[in-house]
Amino acid sequence: MKLHRRQILAGAAGLAALAPSLGQAQTRWQMATPYADGNFHTRNVRGFIEDIQKGSNGQLTVQLHSNGSLLRMPEIKRGVQTGQVQVGEILLTAYANEDPLFDADALPQLVVNYAQAKRLADLQRPFIEARLARQGLSLLYMVPWPPAGLYSQEPVTSLEQLRGQRFRTFSPMTNRFAQLIGAQPTLVQAAELAQAFATGVVQAQITSAATGVDTQSWDYAKVFTPLGFSMTKNAVFISRRALQGLSEPQQQMIRAAAEAAEKRGYEVSEAAAKETEATLGQRGMRVLQPTPRLLEDLTRVGRTMADEWVERAGEDGKKLLEAYRASA
Repeated sequence: MKLHRRQILAGAAGLAALAPSLGQAQTRWQMATPYADGNFHTRNVRGFIEDIQKGSNGQLTVQLHSNGSLLRMPEIKRGVQTGQVQVGEILLTAYANEDPLFDADALPQLVVNYAQAKRLADLQRPFIEARLARQGLSLLYMVPWPPAGLYSQEPVTSLEQLRGQRFRTFSPMTNRFAQLIGAQPTLVQAAELAQAFATGVVQAQITSAATGVDTQSWDYAKVFTPLGFSMTKNAVFISRRALQGLSEPQQQMIRAAAEAAEKRGYEVSEAAAKETEATLGQRGMRVLQPTPRLLEDLTRVGRTMADEWVERAGEDGKKLLEAYRASA
């Protein structure tokens, strides 16, 4: 699936209306994302960049460094803070060691569809904005990943089967999940997945079908079980100093481009969920629906993790979770 060019151009046309009042000084920014060029998040980012370049009549250009080519995931937020790049994209939950509020969407079974993902994101946004602001960053937009599922070598009908297995983790929440089910947590970035499975460093993982397609999971796993385990979000943010260095019309144009990117991102994410899961099956993986026992196990572990998360997140976490559950 690719972003339709008319989608991008339509957004850019609206933004171009602001262009006559923009300043004439040429500005060139750098942006880092850890995801591959073919990933739907990266394609959406390219649409966002095209929008702001067209909206500025070429006075503002952004060079994208994808697939961790300039900065790896753990380095991106610091890279924006220090001015190494002006814009960055991260998986929020990967930074949960800094603040548990980044991790709310990673709670197992809390969010299982796009309507729920949007509701949680809207409630979570003020907390994320406040935390990034304290670090000299401004949130631009957030887009969820498709629902995460289980990759394994054999059909898994209960979590007990994963006990003792080397389980790939990529965030504090996935690390804690592995601990609670008796697996051996092993931190592996997406770009290193194929080699990790091939060498036996990991034997199973929970992630989206989109990541499975990006990493050609049919080469290293035999079974995909869609669980609706979580729908974690990517956040795109900018150096506040870089943003405030622009004229007010330019800042407004970037905010408008970000709003369009978030809306488009939900649409392409939902399309990617269907297309990438189908691709896994077409490439020879067995796509098996979860058993009632497996879902019961996940719900039980999810309750434990939610209770632990509220303790770590404090009053803000409690308010967020209560507001989300009350809005159901």
